[in-house]
Amino acid sequence: MQQIRIRTDYSARSEMSALWRLSWPMLIGQLATVGMGVADVAMTGHVSAFELAAVSIGTSVWSIMLVTVMGTMMAMNTVVAHETGAGEFGRIPHVVRQGMWKGFGVGMVAGALTNLSTLLFYQVGLETAVADRAAIFVHIISLGMPAFGCYRALYGYTTSINATKPVMVIAILGLLYNIAVNWLLVFGNWGFPQLGGLGCAIATASGIWLMLAAMIAWMRIAPAYRQTFPFTHWEWPNWPEIGSMLRLGVPIGITYFAEASAFGAISLLVARFGVVQVSAHQIALNFSALVFMVPLSFGIGMITRVGQALGEGDPQRARFAAWVGTAMAVSFSVLSAAFIALFRWEIARAYTSDPAVQEMSAQLLLFAALFQLSDATQVATASALRGYRVTRQPMQIQLLAFWGFSLPLGYILGRAPEWFPWTPAAPMGASGYWIGLVLGLTVAAVLLTLSLHYLSRERALEAAHVRKPAGGIAL
Repeated sequence: MQQIRIRTDYSARSEMSALWRLSWPMLIGQLATVGMGVADVAMTGHVSAFELAAVSIGTSVWSIMLVTVMGTMMAMNTVVAHETGAGEFGRIPHVVRQGMWKGFGVGMVAGALTNLSTLLFYQVGLETAVADRAAIFVHIISLGMPAFGCYRALYGYTTSINATKPVMVIAILGLLYNIAVNWLLVFGNWGFPQLGGLGCAIATASGIWLMLAAMIAWMRIAPAYRQTFPFTHWEWPNWPEIGSMLRLGVPIGITYFAEASAFGAISLLVARFGVVQVSAHQIALNFSALVFMVPLSFGIGMITRVGQALGEGDPQRARFAAWVGTAMAVSFSVLSAAFIALFRWEIARAYTSDPAVQEMSAQLLLFAALFQLSDATQVATASALRGYRVTRQPMQIQLLAFWGFSLPLGYILGRAPEWFPWTPAAPMGASGYWIGLVLGLTVAAVLLTLSLHYLSRERALEAAHVRKPAGGIAL
């Protein structure tokens, strides 16, 4: 029986270098974007525990919808990467124009749902004053959601044609704008009204619209977009095209929602344990989100690398790129876990001056350190699968891991309900929910790794049947 051999003569160093060149501007951009949320929480934490709790709750809901839109729009990365790899540059402007229509529509729906979600604030045991403040925060910040949907359409386009510098520069400028406006409105400096957490909402919503305008202006000037510039003429929505992108993107959005909503739901469930626990939970979650931007940026770069390789008709290189990218993400997670564990007290003190919140935050940051490896693995492998245009299976795995495993287990450990046959001796509070998150991320990482292994191996073997390369190893 003839053995089929898969090439292994690709250079790991070259692939790592290519992924790093593609990913590091996105990393800086992602860090700057998340830095806006970090600045919001950190600055309001130095106003009062009340303002911190309100912003923490509002940010939890906003963040869930934000990452859901981001995931839904990630279909742009996959589609444009495949067209770029196949050399179909003439189709890209049309795809981008339809992606902008999709982004605006998705953003409008997300904004409406974000506002409706504030009704939950009054059903989870929050103090009425905190719930009112958090609801106003959400109403204001949700005005930026349509712009964010359009911005992510352009983000997917520019990163998939290997032009990543603008996402870095624009995000940094957005962060600086956010901090400056926060300083004016949160604390009431230079004669501006002191709005507390509401100042953060105004800064973020207006900043997103400015970032969208800056991206369009950059594209009009930069030479990298001349061949595929999308805004040469007006184009009405093409519903079959938008429907195709939605079929690819909605499962990604649900995947992002599954993870983000698990974290957000825990924020709401922890709220009944008091201001100290909800504030500490948000601090640990906020810093974890900041660190998560590194493997996420690798993941977005992997969509481009894998998608372009498949567009070129080289699934063996796509498989190699997927595993090199996963290895890079996992390697970083080892370093991030050690950093969080060693400097958890310093991290807590940077966010708040309240001793009780500092102590609880340091405890929860230990759990954040524990799930770094699993979190990096699951985002890298899921991103590689998206490069293959496979989005439903990651969605199913994430729903199972977070809603079928993490939340139920966290509820049992955190609340110790009497009706359940086995519970801890005493409710573990926020710590119980974080244990559930650690184990849920592990389940997702294992299942997604297996999925990527079998899919990439199958595609590579199919190509090997056709090409029968001379070099490589037999599988």
